[in-house]
Amino acid sequence: MDFKLTQEQEMIRSQIREFSRKVLLPNAEKWDAEGRIPEDIFRQLAQLGYAGITLPADVGGSEMGPVAMSLVIQETAYGCASTAVSLAVTNMVGEVILRFGTDGQKHSYLPRITSGEIPGASFALSEAHCGSDAGALKTTARLAGDRWILNGEKMWITSGQTAGVFVLWARTGGKDLVGSKGVSAFLVEPGFKGFSVGRHENKMGLRGSNTTSLVLEDCEVPRENLLHAENRGFALAMVALDGGRISVASQAVGIARAALDEAAAYARERRAFGQRIGDFQDIQWMIADSAVQLRAAELLTLRAAWLKEQGRPFSIEASKAKVYASEAANVICARCFQIHGGYGYVKEFPIERHVRDVRVTTIYEGTSQIQKLVISRSLVRSS
Repeated sequence: MDFKLTQEQEMIRSQIREFSRKVLLPNAEKWDAEGRIPEDIFRQLAQLGYAGITLPADVGGSEMGPVAMSLVIQETAYGCASTAVSLAVTNMVGEVILRFGTDGQKHSYLPRITSGEIPGASFALSEAHCGSDAGALKTTARLAGDRWILNGEKMWITSGQTAGVFVLWARTGGKDLVGSKGVSAFLVEPGFKGFSVGRHENKMGLRGSNTTSLVLEDCEVPRENLLHAENRGFALAMVALDGGRISVASQAVGIARAALDEAAAYARERRAFGQRIGDFQDIQWMIADSAVQLRAAELLTLRAAWLKEQGRPFSIEASKAKVYASEAANVICARCFQIHGGYGYVKEFPIERHVRDVRVTTIYEGTSQIQKLVISRSLVRSS
């Protein structure tokens, strides 16, 4: 099997790598401390074509493909994981609108997202009482003339403060449509009457990316902003999450790669007992084990992205990539933290931030336990 990237993919990776090293990496610590990423950064990414990586050209997309998408997220996460998660969610929303939106919805929203006019897009599914159990959501939507009236509260929404459009899920079915049935998706803008941003979460990591709740109090959404079909919205979320899991795996790979590069550099420079710590076998094995796990995570991730690019089933492979890459990245970052010794515990070295940023990759877009459930069920059904 040939794992070689195409010439175009190599060029894309080179371009985003340069941007990440020159623009994101030098500012990541500052943005983490301030709890914000300047909107201009997203506009720059959009101008480079990264706000619509897989979208077609007629809506401003770059038509780079899912493999390139993974490479972009990996390299972005290497420089600043907070930027990577916001960029990944924006692209995920763009793909949902492209696949399920009407022509009017596509041409209304996608060019504004891909151009950077809208400073990112967001995905509003989770609620306080339901994360993995998304079918238990309680936000409601009822039709009143030419408007949908939405009431409820969403939680843990990436870019909740800054996004220009949300794909938001609410319950539209009656009492006979329970669980995942009777759920619809809507395109909601922050300027709609009755929409407000709630609490900002004081997070452990990814602090540069704002995460908020959204409050809907008789929020008025135009009738034509129903995405896809009434009571058929839950399937949209599951499709979006399949692709999102490749992006989370890509984020994990990027963070782990940054951590390993920094640990290797530190091991070359730090001396103890009259020699470099990198000359001690235990340190060498920690670095070697991490390099093997990182490569395995990268290949699993690119495999899932390649299947998606080929139009082949990729859901199970995305779950495999997500669970392995996120769990491995946490182990890698912990090892790299240990290699830094006491210096890893202070903010002088980026490894402290990587340990915080990588932790959530085992949780969002479906926890590791959910991924294992998805994988095991596929094997049981096929046996």
